[in-house]
This record gives sequence, structure tokens and C-alpha cells, in this order.
Amino acid sequence: MGRRKQLLILPGGETLLARAICQAGHLSRQVRVVVGCGYPLIRYRCGRQPVAWVYHPDWAQGLSGSLGAGIQSLGPQALGVFVLLGDQPLLAPEGLRQLAERARAKPGLVWAANYGQRVGVPAWIPRSLWPEVMALEGDAGAGRLLNRAGARAIDIAGVQQDVDTPETWQAVKRLLTEQA
Repeated sequence: MGRRKQLLILPGGETLLARAICQAGHLSRQVRVVVGCGYPLIRYRCGRQPVAWVYHPDWAQGLSGSLGAGIQSLGPQALGVFVLLGDQPLLAPEGLRQLAERARAKPGLVWAANYGQRVGVPAWIPRSLWPEVMALEGDAGAGRLLNRAGARAIDIAGVQQDVDTPETWQAVKRLLTEQA
């Protein structure tokens, strides 16, 4: 993106990260944000505060390191973890609530967003899978692991639209403006 995408301003004035924190609130009241590069600026300018900020100094490791840092920040009472990215501002609240309901009803199962032929995040990763998550390396997220583990698919509108390039950012902004 050429800049800190977490701080991109959505139509209506909130940051991309503030939207993600709000979305995560549909999954749990215990929202934690893992951040590395740009911390504490991102924290200061976010516009919304989670329950905890988890600073990940080895952010250059990629997604695997961020997932590990988030899991390590949880206590022994956690049955699992919801994983949500900060660049999917079009996620439908009802799909997120359905993910949360299913995970709470059957916390030992893996639940993940339906992407058609595969599943991905947002997802619920039960504690039993944490050792495999912690073994991930590089910029690999949990997608392959979720698919290998046979995650149950949940339809969540908006999962296909994320913000990875200036072009996708413009497309997402147009969609958000149309929805308003």
C-alpha cells in the first residue's frame, strides 16, 4: 500500500483498524490487537481501543508471528481464539455473530469463513490446534491449517473484499459509500 493501511480512513471517518476492532466485538468482548511495525502510532491514531494491544516486535516474520503473538497473549482458560484480519471492512455482522455462536456451542471444532472451495479467516481456532499454529513460519496465515483440519464453513458476506492494494482500497471505499 505504501503506507500504514490500518490507518486508512473509511467513508464516515473511522480507520480501517477501528472498523476491524468493532467487527471483532461481534465475536468476543475480549478483543486484542496484534501490532508491530508502526506501533505506537497505530495505537494512538486508531480511533478505537481494544481490551489489549499485543506488541509483536518480530513483525517482519509475517502473519505466522502475529498469530503466535496473539495466542501467547491468552491465558490458560482460553478454549480457543477468534482470528480476524484488519483489512476486511465489508464483513457482515450477522455472519460474524453466526461464527461466534457456532464456536461457543461447539468450541472443540474448527470454524472458518467460507471462501467457496476453501475456508479462511475470520475463524475460530480451538486450543487443540494451537501447537500447529505456533509451528507456522513466515508470511503463512492459518488458511492451509484451517483447511487441513476440516474447518466447518460459515458464510460471511464480505470476506472476498480485502484491502491489499491501492486499487482494492478504492473498490472497497466505493462499496462502503454505496452502502451508506
